[in-house]
Amino acid sequence: MPLDWDKLRVFHAVAEAGSFTHAGESLNLSQSAVSRQIQALEESLSVPLFHRHARGLILTESGETLNRTVRDVFAKLAMTEAMLTEGREKAAGRLKVTTTAGFGSAWLAPRLHKFLNAHPEVNISVLLDDADLDLAMREADVAIRLHAPKQPDLIQRQIASFNWQIFGSPEYLKQHGVPQRPEDLDAHRILIWGDYRPPIDGINWLAEVGRRPGGPRRPAVEINSLTGIIRAVHAGLGLAALPDYVGPDLEGLVQVLPELKTPKVSAYFVYPEEMRNSKRVAVFRDFLMAELAQLHHA
Repeated sequence: MPLDWDKLRVFHAVAEAGSFTHAGESLNLSQSAVSRQIQALEESLSVPLFHRHARGLILTESGETLNRTVRDVFAKLAMTEAMLTEGREKAAGRLKVTTTAGFGSAWLAPRLHKFLNAHPEVNISVLLDDADLDLAMREADVAIRLHAPKQPDLIQRQIASFNWQIFGSPEYLKQHGVPQRPEDLDAHRILIWGDYRPPIDGINWLAEVGRRPGGPRRPAVEINSLTGIIRAVHAGLGLAALPDYVGPDLEGLVQVLPELKTPKVSAYFVYPEEMRNSKRVAVFRDFLMAELAQLHHA
């Protein structure tokens, strides 16, 4: 008996969501309809696909095997559909873009209207995630990574280099003084990235620069969100290293130690080999390059 595509689609949704209820919401089906489809699939295969627990569903070994294949098949189908629907003359269709929450919120999101004005046939889906989504498994079509990509099978192009700068609020600096040398940072409240930070090399360099030997520089607060760090600095909590791509969010803050040589953040545009000839990818890459050129010549 051949496998039913509809049942496989439901199975894949349940496997990814971990529950009948959440899968039903994404498929616009009732929980009972989803449950019936899974039960029918298990009966046709004569193997259980899920362990059912009070806290949700866990794939059995057979379920894991089936889901690996199904995920691959649906990813390839989505790619084929996108390639078939993309017009020969102009970019069209859906483009899934992933980048870090900080860069996506502070830099990319405010500029997307320009891209959509120029390319109204393209639908952009932005996935903000500080973990690297797997482009080979089509979790996204393209990525803007703030570190050199580690996957060897991806096309990558360095598109920008950003500077870090140290900032504090006028109120904080009035109360605590302005550091004149890197060693002075030992006496200041420092904000750094906490756990689950984005994979950016040396992201917490402020905790070490100019630190006196044997004198630990304890951060006042650790926050795992660029937006959270910016707001805390504005509120006078302490000093933080911020990348220059946050732009307008720096207004009202005071840069300290401007002569300090700081690390740079390199940005890369990354996509899988099979997207090489996609017009959507090409026009989005060109848009990024043009916008980043403006940033660095501003």
